[in-house]
Amino acid sequence: MAMEPRIVPRKEHRISRKQVSPNALRTLYRLHSRGFIAYLVGGCVRDLLLGRTPKDFDIGTNATPGQIKKLFHNCRLVGRRFRLAHLRFQDEIVEVSTFRRSADPSDVIEPDEANQGRRHVRHMKDANGMVLADNIFGTPEEDALRRDFTINALAYNIADASIVDYCTGLIDLKERLIRSIGDPRVRFTEDPVRMLRAVRFAASHGFDIEASAWDSIRELCSTISRASPSRLYEEIQKLFLLGFGCPTFALLEKSGLLAALFPDLAGWGREREGRFEVLEKNLAGIDELVRGGQGASVALLFAALFGPRLEEGALIHHREGIPRRQALDEVCAGFLKEISQSAQIPGRVGARLNSILALKTSLCRMPPRRPATLAGRPEFAETFTYLELAAGLKGEHRPVLEWWKAYLLENPAAGAVEPPAEEAARKKRRRRRKKPRRRRSAVVREEGTTHGQ
Repeated sequence: MAMEPRIVPRKEHRISRKQVSPNALRTLYRLHSRGFIAYLVGGCVRDLLLGRTPKDFDIGTNATPGQIKKLFHNCRLVGRRFRLAHLRFQDEIVEVSTFRRSADPSDVIEPDEANQGRRHVRHMKDANGMVLADNIFGTPEEDALRRDFTINALAYNIADASIVDYCTGLIDLKERLIRSIGDPRVRFTEDPVRMLRAVRFAASHGFDIEASAWDSIRELCSTISRASPSRLYEEIQKLFLLGFGCPTFALLEKSGLLAALFPDLAGWGREREGRFEVLEKNLAGIDELVRGGQGASVALLFAALFGPRLEEGALIHHREGIPRRQALDEVCAGFLKEISQSAQIPGRVGARLNSILALKTSLCRMPPRRPATLAGRPEFAETFTYLELAAGLKGEHRPVLEWWKAYLLENPAAGAVEPPAEEAARKKRRRRRKKPRRRRSAVVREEGTTHGQ
């Protein structure tokens, strides 16, 4: 796909430097002033051309990680798979990466070889062809051609404020098309998470996935399990907590990725008609919260996505004679064990999910016991939101919701729950500061002085 780059001068595109983060601009100017190439790269260029506000600003340069660290005192080098520089400012982190190229056969080493005393691995693939390390530096063109999709391979050159397109990114952006750079089957094998990114971009931007890329996703969807659970946990948050969870869910189900990520959830949804519709409406409610600026916690997201199945499973166990709370605990424990194969969920998130589902049961008991105590629980706000989502689907929850709304109207202080971040900060302030321990040598010296006197 290599070709002469298309250069779009400043007067022919819509990106203004006023739209770029001041911290990113300072970084670009310093790199340029020291003789390095400095580009804005990736999704921020795509979003600026679409008239959107980028979530973050990434920079590409021909400076090596070591050179970047010498230039910026606030630099921290991170990553094993990709060696990156994070520049930490007061209000954001600017990511700076060195231009890379695709590996030649001589560059590729096996994981066993990497463990034999080689500390810095330039490029490594596993037996399936998935890239485990990729730190071979290259030119701006080589870097663009190794990216995932053409619309993400655009660059903004700080030297002359031009747009640089080495692929067909500008054309595909205009046609609202997600196209892989190179053979999509190879690119998705190198990094299966690219399949999730394709679905996320299609859902969030209203784009179509190019036919060969879509066919490759359908074929390779099961390989998503090769990605690390910690990375998949991060990707799940991006899929569902950016305000486009409902259309994302529909594409995941259609592509086969939902069954590969959450096989039990997919099986549950297909057992009975209407179950997926319930989850989509829950996710649409989460989307409204995010787009309205209220946001949603990961635990609330998991309640919206997995709560109906877990509550149904707990009810089945309860009807078999198991106490209600014990049934819920068993079902939640089984779920966390099951999902750990796909995503590494922190224990606190799993515990919060359990608490939300348990509190919902208490809120639905009419009349509720000790409503003030229930409203004072840390998870009350999330549970109340989950109850609102459920009431929008099930008529039997609407009287419960109305009762609680009336109660909170009469007792406004009862539902004034601190957000988790503020609650944690308050608890931290309450902690008693420990007195510094005296070093043993100092104590010995004092005792010796006393005896000497």
